[in-house]
Amino acid sequence: MQGARGAGLPALLALTDPARTPDPEAFAAAVPGGSAVIYRHFGVPDRLEVAKRLAAICRERDNWLLVSGDPDLARRAGADGVHWPERQIAEAAACRARGDAGIYTAAAHSWRALTRASAAGVDAALLSAVFPSQSPSAGRPLGCWSASAMARAADLPVYALGGVNERTAKRLTGLGFSGIACVGAIRSAGPTRT
Repeated sequence: MQGARGAGLPALLALTDPARTPDPEAFAAAVPGGSAVIYRHFGVPDRLEVAKRLAAICRERDNWLLVSGDPDLARRAGADGVHWPERQIAEAAACRARGDAGIYTAAAHSWRALTRASAAGVDAALLSAVFPSQSPSAGRPLGCWSASAMARAADLPVYALGGVNERTAKRLTGLGFSGIACVGAIRSAGPTRT
C-alpha cells in the first residue's frame, strides 16, 4: 500500500499504550471498524506475535494497523504502515526516499515537528497534546485554538491527540483537523472481543 498524503485515511486513530491498554488485542477488538490501530508496546518480548495477532484483528474489523517506530516489525507482522515517534521523523524520510511503501504517520508536538513530518513525506501527523492528557509524554497542552491554527496551516492532514475523548472531540469539529487520535476514549468504552 503506497502512502498517499492523507488520501483515504480514517477519521479515528486509536493508539495502544503499555500502561493504559495492557491488553492490546482486547483494545484492537474494541476499536470501531473503518479506523486505524497504532501499536506502541515498545520492548515487549513477544512483540512480533502480538503484532501479527493485531494485524489479523484489524483485518477482521476492516481497520488498518500501524506499528510505532519499527518498519521491520511492521513488514514482518503484515501491518499497513508505520507510526513514527517525533524523534524518528528523519528515519521516516529515509524510508520514504528508499521507496518503502505503506501508510506513514508521525507524532508532532510543535509547529517545527509538523513541518519536519511534512518534509519527511508522512501521510499525516498526530499533533499532541491538544487538551490536558494522562499520558506521561504529553507535556503542556497546546490548547484547542493553537492546535487548530497549526492544523489549518499545515500542508498535510493533522489529527488531534491528547485528552481527546467523547466530550472534547465535539469541540474539535470544524477546526481543521482531519480526525482524532486517542487512547483513553477507546479504553473507557470497555474492550470487547469479536
